[in-house]
Amino acid sequence: MMASITREISSPIAARIERLPLGKFHRRFIALVSLGNFFDLYDIFLVASIGAALQQSGFLSLKQFSMFVASGFLGMFFGTIFFGMGSDRWGRRVSFITLLLIYSAFTLVGAFAPSAGWLIATRFFAGVGIGAEIVVVDTYVTELVPSRARGRYVAITQVAGFMAVPVTAILARLLVPTHFLMAGWRWVMVIGASGALLTWWFRRRLPESPRWLESRGLTAEADKVMRALEAESLSGIPPQASIAPQESARPSQQRGAFAELWRPPYLRRTVMLILFQMLQTIGFYGFANWAPTFLLKRGFSLLHSLEYTMLIALVSPVGPILAAWTSDRIERKWTIVTLALLVAVFGLGFGSASTPAAVVTFGALLTLCNYWFSAAFHAFQAELFPTRIRATGVGFTYSWSRLSAAFTSLLIGAVLAHGVPAVFALLAAAMTGVAAIIAVLGPRTNRVTLEELSG
Repeated sequence: MMASITREISSPIAARIERLPLGKFHRRFIALVSLGNFFDLYDIFLVASIGAALQQSGFLSLKQFSMFVASGFLGMFFGTIFFGMGSDRWGRRVSFITLLLIYSAFTLVGAFAPSAGWLIATRFFAGVGIGAEIVVVDTYVTELVPSRARGRYVAITQVAGFMAVPVTAILARLLVPTHFLMAGWRWVMVIGASGALLTWWFRRRLPESPRWLESRGLTAEADKVMRALEAESLSGIPPQASIAPQESARPSQQRGAFAELWRPPYLRRTVMLILFQMLQTIGFYGFANWAPTFLLKRGFSLLHSLEYTMLIALVSPVGPILAAWTSDRIERKWTIVTLALLVAVFGLGFGSASTPAAVVTFGALLTLCNYWFSAAFHAFQAELFPTRIRATGVGFTYSWSRLSAAFTSLLIGAVLAHGVPAVFALLAAAMTGVAAIIAVLGPRTNRVTLEELSG
């Protein structure tokens, strides 16, 4: 078993973060980051909410809808690689705010797309911001929270994020059938794009990661941020806007390199996460983005498809809530393995369901396990690399899930011609593979400092 967190920590900043009591700063920080995560996941899941309407109205064909989904994930692939590496160069705070602005702007443009081609193109550029934002959030939270609560706080950002799922489903149910000035599905996109209005507020209120500053050799700036955070946590006095200092011209101490991902001890983790990400996306987004379309193909009306999807979506925050409660109590590795197998089982049940009660029951169980699984692995993946290459490692490996999702969208569109059960057999096989990979290659991470995990 790995060493206890009571072992001496070589990094002074890491030691101070570990000693910092959980208090006002952590609540404020998580609230701000979680709000950004909400709009990020809103943008991802609006595809499922409006997808059936886009096809039913004739704006997109089934093939064009597959391309619409795929273009978003292809954008996420490039964005995750570029901004994942960029976050290690420019900082967590700047990347977080920039990405929020990118996906909000292009989602707003997409809401007024005059044709299928324009909608598909704007989805690609929105995807550039969407995919990388998730990586930056995981990295940002992981570096600023003590190891004793790391899993719980990442899960809390997921709770807030997945609140967007029922919100988009309810808005779709209310707005899609309407036509006030423009088609209802366009209003669903406009509402999601409102996240851009929060950008300036985020920029004023968020600190830079002290761990990142220290890794860049900016020890004075890291100390300044830590003193502000300690003052807020211990006295309840919020730090001023100056807690996000400008980088000074000083030699860096820990320059990370992409090549490190391919050397021990990180090679095994890099390969494990690439395989994991390629498969988990098939099971996760295969259901999340296509559920209303699956119901249409099973003979349910558009209205009933939206209603059942809305009912299923209501349980979305429950999974991350369970993750927040269990993440630091139950080893994350085995949580991921168990939930992947449950997703496979419940997916097969949903694929063969023929009555409304069965559709909603299996859909709700599948959604609960999927989002619990998501919260667990987002905490897990951000723990496996050192600060100097954390966003690079997570971003590069996570990008394979975006590439996989892009091709999976096209694959599902083709397999769907053979029936909904065939699609869910594919999804179940992928999630079984996920469980096997983590069981064999995944390390234990609970209550271990980031510095110990990074070797």
